[in-house]
Amino acid sequence: MTGIIIRLLTYVIIGAAIYFGIRRIINDWREQFKKHDRAVRERDLRERDRPDVVELKKDRDGIFRPDKNRTGNKGSAQDSSSDRDDD
Repeated sequence: MTGIIIRLLTYVIIGAAIYFGIRRIINDWREQFKKHDRAVRERDLRERDRPDVVELKKDRDGIFRPDKNRTGNKGSAQDSSSDRDDD
């Protein structure tokens, strides 16, 4: 009887160690992914504020074109209204 209890206790301890170890690994990975996502977002925000970046807006016909109202486009984006084919 004592042997069965010791065997069950051993299995429970090993199972708990595996469970908490996997849980810790998953939490560590989750934190690393969150840090990476924050860094990518900050980089994207910095790049978006650069004056040479053209912001595209979806037009009525479904084609993305440079936004004419954005102040950051100081002549770097061409006016594509002449490129449209309004049949």
